[in-house]
Amino acid sequence: MRLTVRGRLTAVYGGLFVLAGLVLLGVIYVLVERDTPQKFVGTASPPPKATAGVPDTGQAHFEQVVEGTRAGTLHTLLTQGVIALFVVSAATIALGWLIAGRMLQPLHQVTAAARRIAEAPAADRGLHERIALDGPNDELKQLADTFDLMLARLDQSLDSQRRFIANASHELRTPLTLNRTLIEVALEPDGTSPEVRQLGTTLLAINDRHGRLIDGLLLLARSDREVTERSYVDLADIVDHVAVSDTVKVVAEPDEAAVLGDPILLERLVQNLVENGARHNVPTGGWVRVTTRTLPDGWVELQVSNSGPMVPRYEVAGLFEPFRRFNRDRLASPGAGLGLSIVRAVVGAHHGRLRADAREEGGLTITVLLPKAP
Repeated sequence: MRLTVRGRLTAVYGGLFVLAGLVLLGVIYVLVERDTPQKFVGTASPPPKATAGVPDTGQAHFEQVVEGTRAGTLHTLLTQGVIALFVVSAATIALGWLIAGRMLQPLHQVTAAARRIAEAPAADRGLHERIALDGPNDELKQLADTFDLMLARLDQSLDSQRRFIANASHELRTPLTLNRTLIEVALEPDGTSPEVRQLGTTLLAINDRHGRLIDGLLLLARSDREVTERSYVDLADIVDHVAVSDTVKVVAEPDEAAVLGDPILLERLVQNLVENGARHNVPTGGWVRVTTRTLPDGWVELQVSNSGPMVPRYEVAGLFEPFRRFNRDRLASPGAGLGLSIVRAVVGAHHGRLRADAREEGGLTITVLLPKAP
């Protein structure tokens, strides 16, 4: 297991201190060992001179005392020095740990801000946040300021993109409405030839498809923002209202599932899931099952399952991307390819969770978790 930056800094500081202490202790030991004999010989009183015929035991005893004192001094110096070095090193390592944590505190602030932004369900709310690190203009503050500048540019870019989509969709509504009116006027006379009427009918279908596409883009741009005004909504009531289909059997099992959110967006959420399950189904004998319930852990669950073609697991995540369809011709498909993208955006705007699983028998099981209303 690799140490953290704080642990590595503490290890480096502590290791250097211990190494310097060992070197200092070794130098002192060598100097004391070299100077101790001369010190004792120069300061001690000379032993009495030996008389004739009597062994010189005083000189020998004096040398033994000097040698013993020298050895004891060196031993005491070594043992006490090692103990002192151990105590001071432990205190230094602890102090180094505290200082390293203090020095890395700005990095923790940057990391915490990045984590909050990355985990924010709504991109708008997360990108509006800034670190705004205080302190001297050092490397850490420059890093935080650069991160804030990056967030500002990303925020500006996403806002510009959403404004462009909304403005372009609004601008396209007018010519589509005008085209539809002109086509209907051209088809109104009774003497219109079958060829012209067929052409007009085809143009009306294309016009309606473009209208649905623009409506989907507008809704996607709206649902991709943070929901500021929330109302009490029971998903069971929405399921009772929109869980119907003319092509497949819809089995609704709504149970109380109260949330706080935008009623229009939540209704479109359920409607898109039901329509997606009905559209991507088997030719005959298809079904869609819709359930809602309140979970004991503070969430409410909306689950939509359907029969349908086999979907590889690696294709499931891509179905929530705009204009992505599984094994369907884009021109032949009646939808705009934004249904599940809008579902994902609505779930994110309500701080929810979304999961899709491919059924072994075919079709999908899409589960939406939203925070329960207090």
